[in-house]
Amino acid sequence: MPLVRIDMRKGKSPEYRRDLGDAVYHAMVEAIGAPEGDQFEIIAEHDESGLIFNPNYQGIERSDDVVFVQIFLNEGRSVEQKKALYAKIVELLAAKPGVRREDVVINLVEVSKADWSWGNGVAQYVI
Repeated sequence: MPLVRIDMRKGKSPEYRRDLGDAVYHAMVEAIGAPEGDQFEIIAEHDESGLIFNPNYQGIERSDDVVFVQIFLNEGRSVEQKKALYAKIVELLAAKPGVRREDVVINLVEVSKADWSWGNGVAQYVI
């Protein structure tokens, strides 16, 4: 059910990118009960003109290794579940591939079940 977009600066290895995706996926399974095997991710790299951020917003010092994680998911998670997800994503990204906690920016976009089609032009969640 979730669709994840991860954006970062250019220059990381394919293994690093795969580790990013795997960490976010495992965090979603553990923290919010995302289904096993439901791993759909877009990982994009940008040069410095294509990824602009304030390195000190909210008093958090970010580096050029900043990673933006945007997750589209069905609406209905509690604030506590969202906080647990944020913490788990940061924990797993810090462990592997080694992203600084300060360099992880997360945004959730909640949508209704009617906002998904997983193929064949069918809204599978509202049949």
